[in-house]
Amino acid sequence: MQLRPCIDLHGGVVKQIVGSTLVDDHPEVVETNFVTEKPPSWFTALYRADNLTGGHIIKLGPGNDLAAEEALDAWPGGMQLGGGISAENAGQWLDKGASEVIVTSYVFRDGFIDMDRLDKLVAAVGRKRLVLDLSCRKKEEQYYIVTDRWQKFTSIAIGPAVLEKLAKSCSEFLIHAADVEGKCAGIEKTLVEKLALWTPIPTTYAGGIRDISDLQLIWEAGKGRLDCTVGSSLDIFGGKTLTYREAVQFCRATEEVGLPMFDP
Repeated sequence: MQLRPCIDLHGGVVKQIVGSTLVDDHPEVVETNFVTEKPPSWFTALYRADNLTGGHIIKLGPGNDLAAEEALDAWPGGMQLGGGISAENAGQWLDKGASEVIVTSYVFRDGFIDMDRLDKLVAAVGRKRLVLDLSCRKKEEQYYIVTDRWQKFTSIAIGPAVLEKLAKSCSEFLIHAADVEGKCAGIEKTLVEKLALWTPIPTTYAGGIRDISDLQLIWEAGKGRLDCTVGSSLDIFGGKTLTYREAVQFCRATEEVGLPMFDP
């Protein structure tokens, strides 16, 4: 299980936010766990020193382009970039140093998968440089993909057929359990179990991780097939329950076990 590090940008600075409170029209209701005085490049340099490849920089709304460029400059080709990505600008962000681009709202439009847009993205950057963000929220015992910074439900529930279909157009999935994101109160174990059974390509789970016991649970319930992202609980983001170094060491220990993540 790899630790996939993150840099969440909001208003041009690195923050950790309770995901379900991020509402465009009412910024006053956004719950912020942490705002750093350190520049985005400080975090990228830290991840680079530990060779934590496959992490992501997410632009949460407008006003984050310069901060994202700074983060990418600190490790060209080292991190993925998401937030406002389209077929028209995806190549530009790859040229600026993103290893892959991450897409949600551009592809999931009006509650459905826009296959024309997805095909345009694949044509623009190639399947291997495209990551689909299938972040979801629970409704009626199913996990539905949500868009527009997790505000809008689509009609698409995550399941084996959907994952198989989408895997043909991307190299990875990034999946935040949006209902628990930023709360440091435990993971969505049921979602982790389902993803371990269903996903045909590398998948990163994020949401609710509090401490080492949650990392252990992802490793066990995920059958060694999922990677993880940790945010608000880490000490580098003001957290009190898990240090960055502990998370790095735990995930490296699981990698040394050598379980195959996917069949050849």
